[in-house]
Amino acid sequence: MKLIGAGLPRTATLSQKVAMEMLGLEPCYHMVTVFGDLPQGERWREAFDGTLAPGEIVADYPASVDWPGSFYYAELMEHYPDAKVLLSVRSGESWAKSMRETIWECLYGDGLVGLMTAARSQVDPLWGNWMETLRQMWIKRDLMPGKDVSDAHMAAAMERYNEEVKATVPADRLIVWSPADGWEPICEALELPVPDVPFPRIHDTTAFGENIVNGALAAIQAHLQRGADAKAAA
Repeated sequence: MKLIGAGLPRTATLSQKVAMEMLGLEPCYHMVTVFGDLPQGERWREAFDGTLAPGEIVADYPASVDWPGSFYYAELMEHYPDAKVLLSVRSGESWAKSMRETIWECLYGDGLVGLMTAARSQVDPLWGNWMETLRQMWIKRDLMPGKDVSDAHMAAAMERYNEEVKATVPADRLIVWSPADGWEPICEALELPVPDVPFPRIHDTTAFGENIVNGALAAIQAHLQRGADAKAAA
C-alpha cells in the first residue's frame, strides 16, 4: 500500500478515490467498495471485534481513503510502514453540516434516506449488520455518539480527531490536505508526476442519498421476488 487515507468521510474522500486511481493507485479502497460488496462489511466487523487485522482486508489495494480504512489509520500505518498518510481537512462546522445531511440521516434520520436504510435492514441482514458496525465505529471515536448528537459536538470531535492524527503520524509520512491544495502535495509525497488535468471535484451529497434509496429499493424488490418464487415453488 502506497497511501493510507486518515481523513474522515465528508472530507472530499470520493474525489480522493478518483484522484488516486488517476495516479495509477487502483483500485483505491473506499466506503463505496463495501457498499458494492456487503460481505466485506462482515470482515470489517471482525476487525472491529479484534479478530482480524485491518491490513489483511485491504491487502490487494495500493491506496485506501474514507471510512472504514481511516478508522484504522494507525493500524494500517504499522502494517504498511512505507505508506504515506493523507489527512484531508475542512472546517468542523462545515463537516458537521455535511454529516447531518448524509451519514447521520442514513443512520438515525426519519426522512426518506433514513427510512429506506431502516427498511433495507429488515430484509438485508448484511446491510443491517454493516449499518450497526458503522454506528459503533462513530460511537467509539466519539464523533457521532448517537442520534441526539449536536452539530457543535461533531465539529469539536472532528477537530480533536484531526489533531490526534497529526500527533500520531510522523511528519515525514503525513500529508495534511484540503481540496484547494490540488495535486501537488499528494504527488510530491508519492513522488509521482502531476497530471495535466484539474484535480477531480465530486460533490456527492445528493448522490449519497440517491444511492442509499436506490440500493434499498433494489434490495426490497429482490426480497419480494424471493418470497414470490418460494410461494410458487411450494
